Amino acid sequence: MREIKLRDFTIGGNKLTILAGPCVIESMDIMEETAKTLKEITTKLDINFVFKSSFDKANRSSLDNYRGPGLKKGLKILAEIKEKYNIPIVTDIHSAEQAAPVSEVADILQIPAFLCRQTDLLVAAAKTGKIVNIKKGQFLAPEQMKGLIKKVEDSGNPNILVTDRGVTFGYNNLVVDFRAIPIMSSFGCPVIFDATHSVQLPGANGCSSGGDRRFVPTLARAAMAAGANGLFFEIHPEPDKALCDGPNMLPLADAEKEFKMCKNIFTLVRN
Repeated sequence: MREIKLRDFTIGGNKLTILAGPCVIESMDIMEETAKTLKEITTKLDINFVFKSSFDKANRSSLDNYRGPGLKKGLKILAEIKEKYNIPIVTDIHSAEQAAPVSEVADILQIPAFLCRQTDLLVAAAKTGKIVNIKKGQFLAPEQMKGLIKKVEDSGNPNILVTDRGVTFGYNNLVVDFRAIPIMSSFGCPVIFDATHSVQLPGANGCSSGGDRRFVPTLARAAMAAGANGLFFEIHPEPDKALCDGPNMLPLADAEKEFKMCKNIFTLVRN
């Protein structure tokens, strides 16, 4: 298992890494409250922390759904959060043209699940030299991630994370096959488990996706037991008022409890 260096810590070693933050940038107040609180929690618990939020949610169920502030304004906000709280940033890119400007701010470029097979996107992300987090498409078997990893490696970048976020199961539902974690680990890259998108119910509300956040802790803890190197959570101070993915986001008030439990299991597995 390779270890990916990020600032003063490594992803894939004997320390838990958590990527977390609001689904999409809504306001500076929400960004600051979440970043400040999560940094305090992860520092207290001695967990590696990368702040996550999206400047644009390109895959929305309706034209009326909130997408975010866009590339220019969104990157400015992320840069301010990064500098003020001295934390690394992960955010999504949706086209090859976004890779270079986003890499000027983000420490990790995230490839959305629905776009994970897009060769030009993977190559452009790889060529920035930044860490590339490939989210496994809901339509892929874990074995298929090997080819996507190779696209990034063959573009000259070995700094790769892979993230599982469930598999499409019939209509409007996802299930998690935890065999995916050891399978993808065998490809040599650190494996992250997305505990909040895995409880999403895609398109279940007609013009928007539903979700059931009750099961976020169960899946996160199971992923730790299965050997995941890190966790991905979308977290919001008031998920029921969130403008995107509210039903599956973890409340900020619950973060410390869940992070502590997951770290305990992570440590137990590695000991």
